[in-house]
Amino acid sequence: MVIIIMGVSGSGKTTVGQQLAADLDWIFSDGDDFHIEENIAKMRNGIPLTDEDRSGWLETLSQYIKKYIISEHNAVIACSALKQQYRRQLQLDPKRVKFVYLKGSEALIKKRLQSRSGHFMQAELLESQFSALEEPEQALFVDITHPPKQISATIQDFFCLSPRKTKQ
Repeated sequence: MVIIIMGVSGSGKTTVGQQLAADLDWIFSDGDDFHIEENIAKMRNGIPLTDEDRSGWLETLSQYIKKYIISEHNAVIACSALKQQYRRQLQLDPKRVKFVYLKGSEALIKKRLQSRSGHFMQAELLESQFSALEEPEQALFVDITHPPKQISATIQDFFCLSPRKTKQ
């Protein structure tokens, strides 16, 4: 199984994804690590990415997910997946690729982004993320006000996952 933790920047995708992967002893990957340098430079300079900017990134992530499906390894991936068309591209097998949407208020997420350091995504881009966001129809919605450990437990319960389960 591949669980994609999605949401706008600052919603806690990486923190929750790392917690879930650690709880389950699964592989964790951050979608941000797959961006090309030009996209990172744009975001660092406060320029929102376009669908065209994201197309190669999504293709790379899609191929990465495909490897996990073929090898039957479990993984957690933090990825914004803001639009339905992006999620369709990433959901190669609906039985084995699941989405968790970390949902929170713009005010809370903006506060988180303003206190974050060392990340290329600037707080001023949050509005563009919310503008691009199409809330998923097929996903587990999780309130981001809960601690990461609790969110991880909610995800595990919803998908009937046992801690330290390494194969499907």
